[in-house]
Amino acid sequence: MEFTDQLQRKIKIPENPKRVISLVPSQTELLIDLGLEDRISGITKFCVHPVGLRKRKPIVGGTKSVHLERIKALQPDLILCNKEENTEKMVLELEKIAPVHVSFIVTLEGAFDLMQQYGEIFKKELLVEKMISAVRNKKKEVEHKVEGKRIKKVAYFIWKDPLMVAGNNTFINELLELNGFKNEFSGRYPETNFKELQNLDLDLILLSSEPYLFRDKHKELFKDIEAEVLLVDGEFFSWYGSRLIKAMDYFLTLQDHASISR
Repeated sequence: MEFTDQLQRKIKIPENPKRVISLVPSQTELLIDLGLEDRISGITKFCVHPVGLRKRKPIVGGTKSVHLERIKALQPDLILCNKEENTEKMVLELEKIAPVHVSFIVTLEGAFDLMQQYGEIFKKELLVEKMISAVRNKKKEVEHKVEGKRIKKVAYFIWKDPLMVAGNNTFINELLELNGFKNEFSGRYPETNFKELQNLDLDLILLSSEPYLFRDKHKELFKDIEAEVLLVDGEFFSWYGSRLIKAMDYFLTLQDHASISR
């Protein structure tokens, strides 16, 4: 079968692949929820969902660095990557072992497109359509809850040292906008500083749980910024695929917590 992945690369994939290496945590979870655990031959150390999966499947490395010989020994017939999570150099080396499908997600529609591609590759089209339908229905609930509320200016932090945020050309931004938040940063993942933050007149500062794990103690860092500071679950803002169903429920709850009135 010939497919065009989300980087517009044409790749030849075996019919209904049986030995799959997934190097992206959210895509691993999607495979599991599609009932494909038995086809997963290897995962990364960051593939934490579902709990216990890392004890059941060979770990081939992280998302930025993998053990190529270990992957080769697993004899995969398909390797799943992502433009942001994995490096171009890694993909080029992996292509010498097996076909590599690369995703690139910036929008919800892009996430749905990837799910549909997996549905076609793995013969799970009907289940994928049910998943997408569930996400779309939940999304309408979030939109309804946000409707009529004042748009809040936000900064979404992903790293502490240096201070880094998700910009407006990211999947995270797509979900911020869904929640009625206006991202005050442009680009992909720019650095910032406290002086810049003070000049932005922010309503909300969101501290993510990944890739850096912000905790309650980190709120103190922003004490001089006149904005509400919330800890948020980064998986719900950055994992695409089947987790989006749970993410929409999380966003409904988040709206109750982000209750500023200024």
